[in-house]
Amino acid sequence: MERFVEGRRAALQEHVRCRQEVHVVMGNEACDLDSAVSALALAYFLAKTSSPPKAAFIPVLNIPRSDFALRTETTFLLREQGIAETALIFRDEIDLAGLHQAGLLSLTLVDHHVLPSTDAALEEAVVDVLDHRPLERVPSCQFTVELVGSCATLVTERIAQGPPGVLDRVTAALLHGTILLDSVNLSPAAGKVTPRDVACISLLESRFPELPAHNTIYEALQAAKFDVSELTTEQMLRKDLKTLSNDELVLAISGIYIDLETFLHRPNLLQDLEAFCQARGYAGLVAMTVSFNERYEPTRQLAVYSQREALRSMVCQVLEEATAPSLHLQPLPSPWSCVSAYAQGNALASRKKVLPILRAALGGLGATAGLEEDTAPPPTPMNSLVDESPLAQAVPPLCPQAVLERVSRMAAEQPPDPDK
Repeated sequence: MERFVEGRRAALQEHVRCRQEVHVVMGNEACDLDSAVSALALAYFLAKTSSPPKAAFIPVLNIPRSDFALRTETTFLLREQGIAETALIFRDEIDLAGLHQAGLLSLTLVDHHVLPSTDAALEEAVVDVLDHRPLERVPSCQFTVELVGSCATLVTERIAQGPPGVLDRVTAALLHGTILLDSVNLSPAAGKVTPRDVACISLLESRFPELPAHNTIYEALQAAKFDVSELTTEQMLRKDLKTLSNDELVLAISGIYIDLETFLHRPNLLQDLEAFCQARGYAGLVAMTVSFNERYEPTRQLAVYSQREALRSMVCQVLEEATAPSLHLQPLPSPWSCVSAYAQGNALASRKKVLPILRAALGGLGATAGLEEDTAPPPTPMNSLVDESPLAQAVPPLCPQAVLERVSRMAAEQPPDPDK
């Protein structure tokens, strides 16, 4: 698997240069661990079993490279298994529309089966689908849509049906960890696991007995999911972001996965908050922090930031006086006059329950308030704080010659050094 991933950029470049087929395997726009691993594992399997392999099989992570750091459980597992981030190919590094216009693209979808409207032109290129969510629309191509806990389960089943010896240890470890995370460690109480998920875990462990114990890998992935220690303040705010707006202003609501005191004492926090809001046109920001004890019980706190004192006071008053539900807020010390901080006694009130309170408050300012979609791709789904819907970017039309030149140039580019 490692050598396969390392060679994808060169393979893409060569096939574009020779005008040969490029077969992309791509997950959904949330690009969670399931989407990323399913794309990598299935592309690897197809490359190993296609005879002769006329196409270049290219796994694509369906986010810009700059957003990959926000998928902390994915970066953790790939790093643990020796998959270099620099070798991965992201959505902003391959011109799918251009490849399709040039007649070079075949597309397999994993972990979703309906392309967004902005990718409608790519529908003609879709040749296969593997998905584990309810069927919204019957694909016009070959498809496998089954209600299992993880799309990685369907990929594992596909690989198990192939020639013996194709599955290697790294691919097995990626699939194993992904299924355990998606199924909440095979817990029946969570309501996500199916007998097929359990069977695939057993199959992977029978072939590779050295795979880590369930609790070990599940707890490591859970910890990685909430680990923001390597993120900048801007990335922390963007990782789990929603916005509310009315005709006059936009308010951001970010889920933060460290305790509030640590967050408020980050270096240059005030400058970072101001820059984050100014760059996106936000009048203010509500940061909802959540941390967990060893029994995974949440502790919640929140902070309200705005340079507009009247807006900050209004938001604070609405949250303090809320009754549906009551948040049971207790003021906490804040090092900044433009940031109000609270302990949230009602730990069951996630952002999903706080959003209607804030939406009503904005509506009360004399305009109709609504939920805005963020312009960036959505964060990794991780808990009740997250319910974003993905967006995609439109690709402008290109003439055939420009298409080939652009695709070739993008394929030849080396990924940026993350340390520069």
